[in-house]
Amino acid sequence: MKKEKVKLDDFEKRLIIYALSELRNKMIEEDIPTEDINDLLLKLIDG
Repeated sequence: MKKEKVKLDDFEKRLIIYALSELRNKMIEEDIPTEDINDLLLKLIDG
């Protein structure tokens, strides 16, 4: 499978990070593992 990179502007990136953070918080409240969300957030923040 060919991987394609997606270009995001700063607003789009912040919006995705915010949404994932909200999802992560809800998962923590419900005692659901968050490792996958954590990894994705780190990739977005670092990249």
